[in-house]
Amino acid sequence: MKKKESEIIEALTEISKAITSELYLDDILKLIVTVTAEALGSKICSLMLLNQDKGEIVIKASQSISDEYLKKPPLKFGEGLAGMVIKEKMPMQAYDISKDKYYKYKEIARKEGLRSVLCVPLAVKGRIIGALDVYTSRPHRFTRKEEKILSSVASQAAIVIENTELLVKTKVIAEELETRKLVERAKGILMDKEGIKEADAYRKIQKLSMDKRKTLKEIAEAIILLEVIK
Repeated sequence: MKKKESEIIEALTEISKAITSELYLDDILKLIVTVTAEALGSKICSLMLLNQDKGEIVIKASQSISDEYLKKPPLKFGEGLAGMVIKEKMPMQAYDISKDKYYKYKEIARKEGLRSVLCVPLAVKGRIIGALDVYTSRPHRFTRKEEKILSSVASQAAIVIENTELLVKTKVIAEELETRKLVERAKGILMDKEGIKEADAYRKIQKLSMDKRKTLKEIAEAIILLEVIK
C-alpha cells in the first residue's frame, strides 16, 4: 500500500479537478474510485450508496471488472462491514476478511483474492449517504494516514453527490414551474376561444394529455403554438 507522497497529492488533485468538471456523476465517481485505487495501491476500490427508501447499500462505482463482485446482492443497513460503517458512522477495517465477523461475502472475496479492507463513511452535513472502501490482495493493517486519505476522498465524493442531487432537484422544480406557466397560458386561450370556465379548460388539457399520451407541457405548448400561428 506504500505510495509516494507526491503520487497521493497528485491523485487528490485529480479528484478535486473532477468535482468541478462537467462530467456526468457516474463518470466522476468512476474516476474517483480508479484514482483512489491507484493512489493507495489497492486491488479494488468501491463506492456504495445507501438507498434510504429500501434500506439497501448498493455499489455505485468500482474499478473492478469482476461480474461476480459487481453483482453482489445489496447489503441491508447495518449488514456487513460497509453496513456497520454506515450505521456506526465511523471507519472500520478488516485485516483478514475471511475471519472478520462483519464481512458478509467472504466466498466472493476469496475468489477475488481479497485479503484486507478499509471502509469509511460518505457523509454530507452529518448525514451518512454511503461508504467508500479499498481492498488489498495481501494482509495489510491500514495506517491512520491511509484512513485520513480515504476519508478525504470520501468527503469530496459526498460533495459531488450532494451537488448533483441539488442540481437535479433544482432542474425538476424549474421544469414544474415552466409547465405551470404554459398550462396557465393554454387555459387562458381555451377560456377565451371556447368561452369555458377555468376548471373545464384544465380538464380539457388533461383529457388531451391522456388521449394523445403527451405531457401536460406538450399539450399546452401545442395549444399556444396553434394560437400564435393563426
